Amino acid sequence: MNDPRNIVLMGFMGTGKTSTGRFLAESLGREFLDMDAVIEERTGKKISEIFAQDGEAHFRKLERALVQELSQRQQLVIGCGGGVVLNPDNVQDFTSSGTVIGLHASADMVLSRVAKTNHRPLLEQDDKAQAIRSLLDKRLPLYRALPNPIDTDGKTPEQVGREILALLSAHHTD
Repeated sequence: MNDPRNIVLMGFMGTGKTSTGRFLAESLGREFLDMDAVIEERTGKKISEIFAQDGEAHFRKLERALVQELSQRQQLVIGCGGGVVLNPDNVQDFTSSGTVIGLHASADMVLSRVAKTNHRPLLEQDDKAQAIRSLLDKRLPLYRALPNPIDTDGKTPEQVGREILALLSAHHTD
């Protein structure tokens, strides 16, 4: 695949953006960037600390600035934080500078994938299942509007990655 445009994975938490992104980057010989990891590295704080100490609005500003920066680069595989879709400008920037792939998973699949994690600030409450369903319901229209939807339920990152590679090569033969 010779297209220098970025491959941008968007979707709710637990849909496989990071694990699939790593597989894609390795398959294509590209750098993988997990946006949340970049923000943590640059601020010296965990995402949960940024939310707790500085607020979600501050985090969204950091996220927006990173979207603008990464949209200027090429040949990356980017795993976005689940909330990137909340700002339509983020989706627009990534769509104009790369190929956006919308990863989808059911609430039950998301719960099974993130149940044991404790680094997700929007889930830091007693009933993770309810938090996931509520947040997913609110954001579902935004995720459904993403281009190139791929359902990740019951699939390995490699299976999802191969599906994306097939999709990308089909785009280039059109």
